[in-house]
Amino acid sequence: MAIKAKLEYIWLDGHFPTQNMRCKTMIINDFSGNLEDCPVWCFDGSSTKQAKGNASDCLLQPVAIYPDPVRIDGYLVMNEVLNPDSTPHISNKRSTIDDDDHDFWFGFEQEYFIMDVETQLPLGFPLGGYPGPQGLYYCSVGGKNTHGRDFVEEHADLCLEAGITFEGLNQEVACGQWEFQLFAKGAKKAGDELWIARYLLDRLTEKYGYYIEYHPKPVTGDWNGSGMHANFSDTNLRTSGDEEIFHKVCKAFGENIKRHMDVYGAHNELRLTGLHETQSIDQFSYGVSDRGASIRIPIGTVEDGWRGRLEDRRPASNGDPYNIASVIVKTTKSAY
Repeated sequence: MAIKAKLEYIWLDGHFPTQNMRCKTMIINDFSGNLEDCPVWCFDGSSTKQAKGNASDCLLQPVAIYPDPVRIDGYLVMNEVLNPDSTPHISNKRSTIDDDDHDFWFGFEQEYFIMDVETQLPLGFPLGGYPGPQGLYYCSVGGKNTHGRDFVEEHADLCLEAGITFEGLNQEVACGQWEFQLFAKGAKKAGDELWIARYLLDRLTEKYGYYIEYHPKPVTGDWNGSGMHANFSDTNLRTSGDEEIFHKVCKAFGENIKRHMDVYGAHNELRLTGLHETQSIDQFSYGVSDRGASIRIPIGTVEDGWRGRLEDRRPASNGDPYNIASVIVKTTKSAY
């Protein structure tokens, strides 16, 4: 009897400025489990803001595959969206990444709020009011200040079972706010894995009666916003041992503020105010161990003889990692 595999095709739609994930399932007999055996598929682009109704077909080109940790004989297939002539669709930002040699390594820190479907509030927020102020939620333990641990632990397990390079998690500064960290060698792979991790996170909410809020400032007032710090390096940064190279790269970022802010996530101006461990959105600064700077130079990089990474702290939690990686690669290369 032929084994029927369930291939969950995942892609990004054409909504602007923040794209959404879409998915649909293909059933295949005797599937090998290899990416090259995933067929190109089509979908109705007129329903995803990617085509008009009188010419609605768009193509799904598989680019990465992971075992589905929930479905038996299931796989998660990440796709680029193509036009009918097989050229990249305008919404396809993965295709703009100039890193075919995988020289760039990325570590994304995805922050987010867990929201209760019924109350429409972050976990731990009482109806009609606020929980205790910030200060005790970050990396907390115990039922008074920690909300959603079972959920985030299950998400971590799903990511690990899917083969994603999941590096850690912690509760964040605000009540109901969490973070997970991923790492990948190759800018495109880093984007693939973050989108799959987001897919698993969002799918898991269906079981718990939650939803994920990626907005960079969902709670106004004296509460931290949500970012997606981008840790990155290339061969020069990892091996040169030259402090001046780090300064050149940081200065190149400072000369291209708008290029980066245009793709670092919608409504980021509400988060990048100069408060709550951020630099103002229209300013640029960098420094060793400075969490209020646009780019932080980790102390470990300095202690290792100026060999390591940089951390761009400006990307918002709702940013597209493909778009973010693309512009980081471009600006870094322009510095040399």
